[in-house]
Amino acid sequence: MQQRTIGSRKVSAIGLGGMPMSIEGRPDEDRSIRTIHAALDAGVTLIDTADAYHRDAGEVGHNESLIAKALSSWSGSASDVLVATKGGHLRPGDGSWTKDGRPEHLKEAAKASLQRLGGDAIGLYQFHRPDPDVPYAESVGALADLLDEGVIEMAGISNADPAQIREAQEVLGGRLVSVQNQFSPAFRSSRRELDLCAELGIAFLPWSPLGGISKAGDLGSRHDAFAEVAKAHDVSPQRVALAWELALAPVVVPIPGASRPESIEDSVQAVDLELSADEVERLSAETLD
Repeated sequence: MQQRTIGSRKVSAIGLGGMPMSIEGRPDEDRSIRTIHAALDAGVTLIDTADAYHRDAGEVGHNESLIAKALSSWSGSASDVLVATKGGHLRPGDGSWTKDGRPEHLKEAAKASLQRLGGDAIGLYQFHRPDPDVPYAESVGALADLLDEGVIEMAGISNADPAQIREAQEVLGGRLVSVQNQFSPAFRSSRRELDLCAELGIAFLPWSPLGGISKAGDLGSRHDAFAEVAKAHDVSPQRVALAWELALAPVVVPIPGASRPESIEDSVQAVDLELSADEVERLSAETLD
């Protein structure tokens, strides 16, 4: 599969988002593991997760543990697979989300994630979401400490604006390797962060790149241009959306979520879909609904 770069690592141009396999409406464990194995078999070498990807209060890290189990049971070698996890965003178990960007929490969370994932260090650890009660530099400073201590190999941030990207890069001494923001045909307000990442040479990882769990299947009916380009290439609108995102900048690595093997198998084929410059311009200019 076509590759892209995150820090010092080469990864597949399409990653796998693990969230749908652990939250409300999740499939059984067997299907989830088959989905992860299907992604690995297709050449995916980037898997995204977080300690907050769980449903119930007593299962923090559910998705991390699931991914670790799938990697250990896969028939191939997982040595080239980069698992990216996150900390600082919490789910009490009642469906709500809270934030905790305190350095002491992030350090404890990272070490707990490492224990669940296994290995000597977390490949990529990202600060999940800014905490308004904690100075951003203090939260990111915890990532710098984790890098220095060898708990994590690379550091990133998520749900950040341009000022926070620049601040994180400064706090980390130039060691910021990724920004994970929401971006899709329906949500394009992170285009300025994408462009800044391209300028700085930092990987940009769109989360919900197909519009989210509940809307991904209807992408074609909500976006005429994507449906028309899909028809012209005889592929799914979802594949067109991922190919479009890849065409925007060489630092983009979409991470579509999946809970069925068939979904990720369609997504990875986006790397082979060549869109013309006119098609990319047309998709980029589409008026949002």
